[in-house]
Amino acid sequence: MEYRQLGRSGLKVPALSLGTGTFGGSGDFFERWGSTQGDEARRMVDICLEHGLNFFDTADVYSAGRSEEVLGQALKGRRDQALISSKGTFTMGSGPNDVGSSRYHLTRAVEASLRRLETDHIDLYFMHGFDALTPVDETLRALDDLISSGKIGYIGASNFSGWHLMKALATSEKYGLGRYVAYQGYYSLIGRDYEWELMPLALDQGVGTMVWSPLGWGRLTGKIRRGQDTSQGRIAAGGAVGGPPVEDELLFRVVDVLDEIARQRGKTVAQVALNWVLRRPSVANVVIGARNEEQLQQNLGALGWELSSEEIGRLDDASRKEPVYPYWHQKGFESRNPKPTRW
Repeated sequence: MEYRQLGRSGLKVPALSLGTGTFGGSGDFFERWGSTQGDEARRMVDICLEHGLNFFDTADVYSAGRSEEVLGQALKGRRDQALISSKGTFTMGSGPNDVGSSRYHLTRAVEASLRRLETDHIDLYFMHGFDALTPVDETLRALDDLISSGKIGYIGASNFSGWHLMKALATSEKYGLGRYVAYQGYYSLIGRDYEWELMPLALDQGVGTMVWSPLGWGRLTGKIRRGQDTSQGRIAAGGAVGGPPVEDELLFRVVDVLDEIARQRGKTVAQVALNWVLRRPSVANVVIGARNEEQLQQNLGALGWELSSEEIGRLDDASRKEPVYPYWHQKGFESRNPKPTRW
């Protein structure tokens, strides 16, 4: 396992973490992701720890808290071997204060996550989304107090716009409050918008990126190919609901190249797609998901080798889209405003 520095923090994390959105399976939305529980969840944690993958990502809204419960039970007796990240902000009750990033909600959300996880601390805690109704300094002061109390180790932001994240970082610096050391966001070969603003920001400000859905919401697993029947599998069964949109031609163009490289390298399509994300600037960790032991073992095969610069170039070319304004305009001034990777 390769370990990487998480932003400007002193924390080292494995290059891969296990996303536990597939744990629990409560509700129609999360049941489509998976319903791993009990012995199967413990076995998947066993495999991860055996491979040096000691980082597990969850959130309070995953299966209405059930994901945290299953993960806590699977880690029982070996919590000291693991890093846990969880998230708060989204709705977790029927009351008017059961949502958002207010001090009121965050304090209660963290306490509830600790109970479900059966632990006294969460190593990395994310704001799952930006709350425009709560002052940024209120959120950061609440998180800073939770850090001081030992209930949270580090903090991060997820799904923020670039200006959301920069405003928060500036507020932390102004008042001497805990600073977001990680950004968890969507990034894949069929979803490269992250490169336009968030990647340069992460590199400039020393924020480590944790990538969610590196396989494009399950579209880059090798099960979807040009000219093949797509009536089977999670996507066909409604699993694309809530996920990022993608044009068919872009998807097929990328999969064509992934397929060719996978055959030449003796790898799977998913392993090649994951390896590409792992080599991108600013990426500290890639969150992999798995519905079962077989999928987990396959995803672990993304490590231990590297795509060549020629292969990366082919994938870059196949996945490139014209950026939106003002980023297409900035391309004309790259001599003074260079980007960290090819758009």
